[in-house]
Amino acid sequence: MLWKAARAQKLYLPRISVRLQSSSVPEFQELHPLLLKRAEKYAEELKTLEKWMAKGEGTFDVERQKKFSRLCAVVDSFHKYSREIELLKDLKEMIKDDPSLRDEAQQEIAEIRPQLEKTSSSLLGQLLPPHPFADRPCILEIRPGVGGIEAMIFAQDLLGMYVNYAHNKRWKYHIISQSANESGSGIVDAILSIDEPGSYDKLRFEAGVHRVQRIPATETKGRTHTSTAAVVVLPQMAEDNEKEAESYERTFKPDEIRIDVMRARGKGGQHVNTTDSAVRLTHYPSGIVINMQNERSQHKNKAKAFAILRARLAEIEQKEKEEKARAARKGQVSTTDRSDKVRTYNFPQNRITDHRCGFNLHDMEGIMAGERLDDVIDAMQVYDSDTRAKELLAEVQGTA
Repeated sequence: MLWKAARAQKLYLPRISVRLQSSSVPEFQELHPLLLKRAEKYAEELKTLEKWMAKGEGTFDVERQKKFSRLCAVVDSFHKYSREIELLKDLKEMIKDDPSLRDEAQQEIAEIRPQLEKTSSSLLGQLLPPHPFADRPCILEIRPGVGGIEAMIFAQDLLGMYVNYAHNKRWKYHIISQSANESGSGIVDAILSIDEPGSYDKLRFEAGVHRVQRIPATETKGRTHTSTAAVVVLPQMAEDNEKEAESYERTFKPDEIRIDVMRARGKGGQHVNTTDSAVRLTHYPSGIVINMQNERSQHKNKAKAFAILRARLAEIEQKEKEEKARAARKGQVSTTDRSDKVRTYNFPQNRITDHRCGFNLHDMEGIMAGERLDDVIDAMQVYDSDTRAKELLAEVQGTA
């Protein structure tokens, strides 16, 4: 192997079997020098923190632990990226110095390039400022849109997809509320809590309008129908327990919140319409109204309602901050608003398309089982990293 001869003592890379289809290899897009300077700055911060730890001064609290872990991950990726880039340059030099080695060197480049692209994407994501709620668990709200009963069925399918996804990852989750359609087909709305720290950062790109194209079971002429469902992804800001709810309630002025209690409605049963257990929470400044009746206890329903209110208000506040920051940037790169259509599930073609990043996957069964959802999420994370990197570079270059 040519690269082993050139870099035998400096780097080991796993072999990736890739065959060249032509004699030319497209250029690899290296990270911008300004981003690499950012990585070097993180490396210096890590050295400073390690020296501070070695002296045993002060308290190594949770926040410092988080910072230390993040810096270690960034610096490890930076060093790995630097080694692989150096190897790539060595192979290119071989091609220039000895044309007889051209074909073999290009083959070596093709074999190491997938790993280099993966390392580059990983480092880019780590260099960008993390989302302020990146380490939070999340709440997903799912509601049918256009399409009647078929939209309700699709909303139920999406709920099942996210439950399967959490189950496959062995994440803790629970359904906070779920209202079934009176006909028994589909759901009117559902709220799913995924209690894994960091799940918000993983699932936040699921927010938006999801579209389905398929032939309904009731369709007699074989026509494809189009329906939609809306997904809202919120960061969990507090546990949905009574103590947290009481504490959070006290942060509001008396004229900001209205709490109504009523009897739960449903298909009947021992506990329906016997006690005032259902709660409707109205937040006047934002216009948010939350109805909660799944629990038999009024206090538990109230706690869940306040947890959702807190999550929605946090999301609104963060979105306002992002909009202000984006409007202030020069050469901004537009991003997709959550009200836009984000993804299409085309059952006849067995195709899932994410319209934001242009990613296509032909495995409907794998997606709905939650097994291939990471493929789409990973593609969106790469797209988001590229978009934010362009915004960051435009901002840095504009102030230079």
